[in-house]
Amino acid sequence: MDPDLAAEVRALRWYHSIPLPGGIVTPGVQDSPRVAPRLQLPDLTGKSVLDIGAFDGFFSFYSAQRGADRVLATDCHAWSDPEWGSRSFQLARRALGLEGRVEDKYVNVMDLSPQTVGGTFDVVLFLGVLYHLRDPVTALERAASVCDELLVLETESALNWVPYAASRVYVDGDLNDDDSNWYAYNATALTRLLRRVGFTRVSVVYRTPLARRAGRAGRALWKQRTVASLAAFKSQRVVIHARR
Repeated sequence: MDPDLAAEVRALRWYHSIPLPGGIVTPGVQDSPRVAPRLQLPDLTGKSVLDIGAFDGFFSFYSAQRGADRVLATDCHAWSDPEWGSRSFQLARRALGLEGRVEDKYVNVMDLSPQTVGGTFDVVLFLGVLYHLRDPVTALERAASVCDELLVLETESALNWVPYAASRVYVDGDLNDDDSNWYAYNATALTRLLRRVGFTRVSVVYRTPLARRAGRAGRALWKQRTVASLAAFKSQRVVIHARR
């Protein structure tokens, strides 16, 4: 283990858990290697990939490691936050030796266009961002404008028992005690919105299993967090593939 690299990692705040050389793993909130298979990404050999809201960059680096020819990581919210910034992204990219293969650009989701990101991409990753946005419909239009083949959308969903398109609006930290969360559409609404912005084949490839939701709720109850337990049970993530 490189003690200097380990010290650099410890000095930063991390969201993604990123395996680095020498057995070092960044202490992220999200167990990113466990999340990655849920995305069911296709063979990326020779593909161009855009990672919207890249944060610490795990999925950008993951795409490069899976053979993507060009990867562009973009962010705005996290990289402009003084508590987070882009230092973790820069450190992980350097440690992984991907400085020549993974580009980065500071771009707001609402400013995405072929002009702002240097063209269009075969695969666009839109992970864990949509439910933080005041205007998710326009954001989907922007993401669609830079996608040639496949958009992979991962987001919070709600009201999936409702047989029609529906959405929940969050206030006062309803979701994860985080006031940056705005909306959670159900899978039906997300599918219809993706078709509305130009995708012809849309499919849900992952939903948080009931057993996992129940387990999270049980752990919260064990810690005597009754309100958090209910929220943990209600929370359901979905991954949707939208193709041209």
